[in-house]
Amino acid sequence: MRIGEPLEPLDRSTRIYVAGHRGLVGSALWRHFTQEGFSHLIGATSGELDLRDRGAVFDFFRAKKPDVVIDAAARVGGIHANDTFSADFLSENLQIQVNVMDAANEVDVDRLLFLGSSCIYPKFAEQPIKESSLLTGVLEPTNDAYAIAKIAGIMQVQAYRKQYDRHWISAMPTNLYGPGDNFHPSNSHVLPALMRRIHDAKVGKSPEVVIWGSGTPRREFLYVDDLAKASLFLLENYDDPQTINVGVGEDLSIHDLATLIATTVGYDGTLIQDASKPDGTPRKLLDVSRLDNLGWRATTNLEEGIARTYEWYLSHQDSLRKK
Repeated sequence: MRIGEPLEPLDRSTRIYVAGHRGLVGSALWRHFTQEGFSHLIGATSGELDLRDRGAVFDFFRAKKPDVVIDAAARVGGIHANDTFSADFLSENLQIQVNVMDAANEVDVDRLLFLGSSCIYPKFAEQPIKESSLLTGVLEPTNDAYAIAKIAGIMQVQAYRKQYDRHWISAMPTNLYGPGDNFHPSNSHVLPALMRRIHDAKVGKSPEVVIWGSGTPRREFLYVDDLAKASLFLLENYDDPQTINVGVGEDLSIHDLATLIATTVGYDGTLIQDASKPDGTPRKLLDVSRLDNLGWRATTNLEEGIARTYEWYLSHQDSLRKK
């Protein structure tokens, strides 16, 4: 099957390697593809395969010979982690995606999906953000290192398509959340960090919770299982060098998000904004019209998704990171 030919549905016996299958996104992909009847999913924990080790990655691909690759592996974190460990975020993410794609090409993987992040877009991009906004302005400085790594991944996908005639694509999800998230109080993304902090305040009977920033920035949130569904849809229906946005097309302020989480958790204390902490990008809402026109739309609303996520958090507290 060459570029320009219609994509065929994936056979349920297709060998699919999910890089990062134990993470937030990877575990959702594994759940969804299993539910859809795929019988030959391939995964390896970080202890079994260090994706930064180029030789080990090539040996793994030669042994497993996947037909399809979904690259959901990355070093990720919230504003604090990105800003504090920018060198690590740049270096490690570049190593991971270069190794995975080079090895995939060597064993002739014809269909690959690279998952990035909406932070690739300029800090002051016109809202909602179209895919064409890529590389048209300066990045948000608190996560520019991570963004540059992900932009490089998009470029690598495009280069392999052009040079080797591959059916490789990239997709840029908006802010993700759901079962399997990182709930570290300072190094996680905003939604799980708020959920952890507000839950702890409820349990500790604290009269107030301090929230980083002014509370005015607006964000969009996609339930991770919806991303997993979109990923399968794109592998079977999308074949274009331009990256494609995956989101819900709606956003809300951080203050309103905290209020919604507090309601879900059952916390009735005071939410205090600490304006001395960074806000990040003022607004980050994706234009999802291209994906919508292809026939796919997210189905989990934010209230439902937060309730499911909190239920998962309550049942997994003992095994979550407590550092």
